[in-house]
Amino acid sequence: MSVRLTGEPDGSDGDDPRRRRGPRGDKAVDAIAEGVQGAEPAQVPQRLCVVASRVLPVTGASVSLCSDGLPVPLSASDPRAAYLMEIQATLGDGPCLHAARTGAPVLAPDLTSAPDAHRWPVFAQQATEAGIRAVYALPLGAGDRCLGTLDLYRDAPGELPARELHTAHVMAGVMTVALMELPYGEENGGLGDGSWLSDLATDHDEVYQATGMIMAQLRIGADEALARLRAHAFAQGRTVLGAAHEVVTHRTRFDEEPP
Repeated sequence: MSVRLTGEPDGSDGDDPRRRRGPRGDKAVDAIAEGVQGAEPAQVPQRLCVVASRVLPVTGASVSLCSDGLPVPLSASDPRAAYLMEIQATLGDGPCLHAARTGAPVLAPDLTSAPDAHRWPVFAQQATEAGIRAVYALPLGAGDRCLGTLDLYRDAPGELPARELHTAHVMAGVMTVALMELPYGEENGGLGDGSWLSDLATDHDEVYQATGMIMAQLRIGADEALARLRAHAFAQGRTVLGAAHEVVTHRTRFDEEPP
């Protein structure tokens, strides 16, 4: 499989964009190309997250899709990045959700102090407890066409320098292209129906099932049911996925909880 990179030369003898980018730009584009070479469609998001954590001054990366106000985690470079992705899904708050809602980058260079620590106080506390001091969330697409976010995590506070921020936007652009085009390419082994993407998000089907069950049990709307599920997960010290599994397997019923 191949992913066309922004600024990748087209083989002509004319102006080569990679000459204009300079050595660091070449290194990033080459790392992206090498990282996805030979990958199956379902492997591409995770591989790009790993590449991002290597070419940028960050300790991890994750990618989530937007779906009815709930970020659906797809892949992460490592377990800690996956955990931070799940925290935001559980809380319904954090840089990735804000970036997804606005379609604009959200840069939180210091989660240990104002204003970032005050903006998302619970997420900031849990992120810093996990050893993360800065988060940079970049939308995949923009505005109403935002597919999700690429989230970058760092264990030291600080802004991303302009050159690294540009590289991060290149990574987000490549991730966007991958998510939009991979299901439809002939090189995807007949997965033109996008089933590879559904497989990545399978775990979060239980969140929607649980939300529907809570709606029926309490006779409430979807937004309130999802809020109840998140609150229950937080109170139990669990992820929203774990809490949803308990509901779907009938180990937890919300109409039996004390008022």
